[in-house]
Amino acid sequence: MRALIQRVTRASVEVDGEVIGQTGAGLLILVCAMQGDEDANAEKLAAKISKLRIFKDEAGKMNRSLIDAQGGALVVSQFTLAADTRSGNRPGFSTAAAPDEGRRLYTHFAQCLTDLGVPVETGQFGADMAVSLINDGPVTISLEV
Repeated sequence: MRALIQRVTRASVEVDGEVIGQTGAGLLILVCAMQGDEDANAEKLAAKISKLRIFKDEAGKMNRSLIDAQGGALVVSQFTLAADTRSGNRPGFSTAAAPDEGRRLYTHFAQCLTDLGVPVETGQFGADMAVSLINDGPVTISLEV
């Protein structure tokens, strides 16, 4: 699985002009299931993200995890993270998981974060979404497991 995480002061996602998910201070997590991914990939990614020390401690150093900071997460499906741009000018997405499997793994990933104690809200898989965020730092990190 691939994820792009952004530390935020707030983030929200809208579908058809209606806010369907939001978070305050925490992470916006754009996530993509890849072909061959299994439940273990979603579980490993959720554990890694929940423990990644990218939040400031009392001294202002990035030394606290999402769990330590008691932050929330807005999890949004983003199949374009599978983009292959090595040839031509049009990205290919053939390495992304099939839609049904992608949806299942996306849902499993969000549930894994919840099970780890992170308050989670989500976007709508496969929908045309408008995502808004205030990037904190900015801190943006790409992960793959």
